[in-house]
Amino acid sequence: MNFTPYSMLLDFSIMSGLLFVAQIMRSKIKFLQNYYIPSSLVAGFLGLFGGPQFLNILPFSGKTGSYPYLLVCVLFAGIFLGKQEKFNFKETVNKVGDTFLINMSSEILCFGLACLVGGGLVILLFPNVFSEIAVLLPAGFMGGHGYAAAIGGTINTLLDRTDGVIIGQTFATLGLLSGIFGGIICINYATRKGATRLVKSIGSLPEECKTGMIPLEKRQTMGDETIHPMAMDPLAWHIGLILMTTGIGYAIYYAYKPYFPRVEVPLMCVTMIVGVIIQSILNRTGYGTYVDKRIIDRTGSGVTDYLVAFGIATIKLSVVLEFIGPILVLVTVGIAWPCVLVFFVGRRLFRNFWFERSIFIFGYITGVVAVGVTLLRIVDPEMKSGTLSDFGTAYTLQSVVELFIVTLVPVFAVSMGVIPIGAILVAIGIAMLLFCKFKYGSYKMPMDELREGEAEIIATILD
Repeated sequence: MNFTPYSMLLDFSIMSGLLFVAQIMRSKIKFLQNYYIPSSLVAGFLGLFGGPQFLNILPFSGKTGSYPYLLVCVLFAGIFLGKQEKFNFKETVNKVGDTFLINMSSEILCFGLACLVGGGLVILLFPNVFSEIAVLLPAGFMGGHGYAAAIGGTINTLLDRTDGVIIGQTFATLGLLSGIFGGIICINYATRKGATRLVKSIGSLPEECKTGMIPLEKRQTMGDETIHPMAMDPLAWHIGLILMTTGIGYAIYYAYKPYFPRVEVPLMCVTMIVGVIIQSILNRTGYGTYVDKRIIDRTGSGVTDYLVAFGIATIKLSVVLEFIGPILVLVTVGIAWPCVLVFFVGRRLFRNFWFERSIFIFGYITGVVAVGVTLLRIVDPEMKSGTLSDFGTAYTLQSVVELFIVTLVPVFAVSMGVIPIGAILVAIGIAMLLFCKFKYGSYKMPMDELREGEAEIIATILD
């Protein structure tokens, strides 16, 4: 059957229906609620089991496997659109330097340990498997289905493969499940040991967090109308801006490729750079204020839901079974590091609310930031620990470094080898942790002992 524009329309229509069904399931099924399973994850599994590999009752086209990487290019195009605030490096370092160092090193070590330890084990135990598969573990675990599609696409291009995105999506799915279930286990253990400061047991989040359905009195606006509807619909203005940025990035990528065939700058990074340039132009010309960051972010979140759903629905089980040995070995490495981070690194380096801050990192380096936020809200329902605000400030700088990691690590892994690049990243990550210890101090005390500033914050909750 030929692929036509109607084929793509039908694919997205089917997935939209699955997302609808998944959300209704989330609102009714207690298991999905109690473990905060995202509706996009449920929709993806529905698509997988209803697709050609199982029941074969959903008429997806043969091109659905290409959607995750295309969607991540759209997602990256909007990352910097709508940003108008100026970044103050000195202020950020003084305010949240320890948070930045621990968060950033956790990501760098996520890649480094996967390449050094995971890559070494793959080379030793599975000599016939391409060693660069190790890079796909942190791509999926740390960045979710978005980074998995991005780095998987780069690996496909550099190695002339077709399975990089599929394996990356597999790691992303396993990472999400590990983050959710593993995080709940860590929280249960920490509450029994008295390590949680703001709750004594796993409490109940608001009902809307479980069902996903927000009651009328708690609803908030998604954004402001910055364009008058008589001239142009505000939503069309923002979506058009994102798609325009994506299109320009696509044109630039395929314009330079014939002249520099050996230079590989991932398409998603090109679209992101174009987004930075366009927003800079808008800010300088006075049009930046007409781009509402909330609408851009909500659009990106919507793209992410489709990205996750298509990513899971298009996982080829034959590929997963072919690489099941390396996948299981790498997943073990991927889960071990976040556990060490929570109960060893975070416990000794965070100045206060060490578990709350650590479990947030656990969530986002096994899945996505949304998983980290979900776990954080379980142990810090009123967001009193300062974890999220500190992360938001630190991430302004962290996001820049992160994008260099996503762009360059797969390229160097192919050109240098996974072991050398892994050793370099591990050295950088450890150096950052040592610097954090030297500059901000370390703590050797029982898990349940209060640290500076915690008693005052706890008292405000009791009052």
